[in-house]
Amino acid sequence: MRITRRTKAIAFFISLGTCLVALATALNVGWMIFHWRQVVPLVLGIVLFGLLIAGLVMNTIFLVREIRRNEQQDSFLNAITHELKTPIASIRLYLETLESRRLDETQRRDFYRIMLEDTDRLLGTVEQVLKASHVRQRSLRENWKDVNFTEIVNDVLALTRLRQHLSASSLYLSSERTDEITVMGSAEELRTAVFNLFDNAVKYSGKEKNIAVDISTPNLDTVSLRVCDNGVGIHPKELKRIFKRFYRAPNSMAGQVNGTGLGLFIVRSIALRHGGDAYAESKGEGLGSTFTMRLPRIYRV
Repeated sequence: MRITRRTKAIAFFISLGTCLVALATALNVGWMIFHWRQVVPLVLGIVLFGLLIAGLVMNTIFLVREIRRNEQQDSFLNAITHELKTPIASIRLYLETLESRRLDETQRRDFYRIMLEDTDRLLGTVEQVLKASHVRQRSLRENWKDVNFTEIVNDVLALTRLRQHLSASSLYLSSERTDEITVMGSAEELRTAVFNLFDNAVKYSGKEKNIAVDISTPNLDTVSLRVCDNGVGIHPKELKRIFKRFYRAPNSMAGQVNGTGLGLFIVRSIALRHGGDAYAESKGEGLGSTFTMRLPRIYRV
């Protein structure tokens, strides 16, 4: 594995911090030995030693976090550049072909279909970036109202099947719900969160997709949406990190799946804004994953 420049920088700052802590410890021990009979210098040395160690540790942690954050932002820029450049290049190629060559009607229709798909991919990428900025900056609950969450899940389920060309057995409701489950919030944001959960499961399920969706009400005040897939799975150490902005978990499909590292960040941000939360479960790599979004439910007798 090639060691990146930032990995070397992280190792350097950790080593530097360790050396400084060791040096401060040696100086403090020497101070205490030299002044062990004098109470005031001894106490002062211990206090200053504690402050010095705390400062060094905090400084090292801050530097390492900043380096990792910059690395994630660079990964995001690389991903977003790819997500924008690839469909643009494809559209340009097909347009040039249409302009320079005579094609029959079937070929022209195929070209139009592919260009429309590339356009949808472009729009999806732009919407993801805009939505990520929107959920971070927006704190006011503007135009919130009662929302039929069951209807949203059913609509997004049908839309995902259509867009991804999936059969009813590949993406399905494990238990049909016809009753209306009401939550208070923004229908647009909730629709985005549900779509991102479905889209994430589809992307990381490989060729043989078996994605089960379940809506449940653990209690009168809570609604839970669970999306279970049989995909690549997640290492236990990555379960909390995958909801961070720009973060993409390293796995066997990381280089094969298009994405910006914003989908799950948006899901959790929307859930938190609505008074809920989102989390992931997995037994390990290759063993599938379960993503759960919980929201407060409005229950009326």
